[in-house]
Amino acid sequence: QVQLVESGGGLVQAGGSLRLSCTASGIIFSMNAMSWYRQAPGKQRELVAVISSGGSINYADSVKGRFTIYRDNAKNTVSLQMDSLKPEDTAVYYCNAYRRDWSNYWGQGTQVTISS
Repeated sequence: QVQLVESGGGLVQAGGSLRLSCTASGIIFSMNAMSWYRQAPGKQRELVAVISSGGSINYADSVKGRFTIYRDNAKNTVSLQMDSLKPEDTAVYYCNAYRRDWSNYWGQGTQVTISS
């Protein structure tokens, strides 16, 4: 049984902060690249941030300087610290676990709403 469970979504005002967390089970967590994606209404799902099994990090241009991704392999968690939030950050955020040529799993998604 593989589960990716997100938490931390909610509603905040523009300029505020939010931290999302994803706890994984049923996978060898340390061998997976972990990512956060988001999908806004009427938009395609987009990659927000990824942290590889080796710790390399990449961000979407739209969130650089505002968001921070980090992982704790001992706790099987990946988190996304979101600061200076903007209304355009409003979306459903999904946790993803990817192991090349092996598996690709998704969480159920958590709603993030930024009001102006």
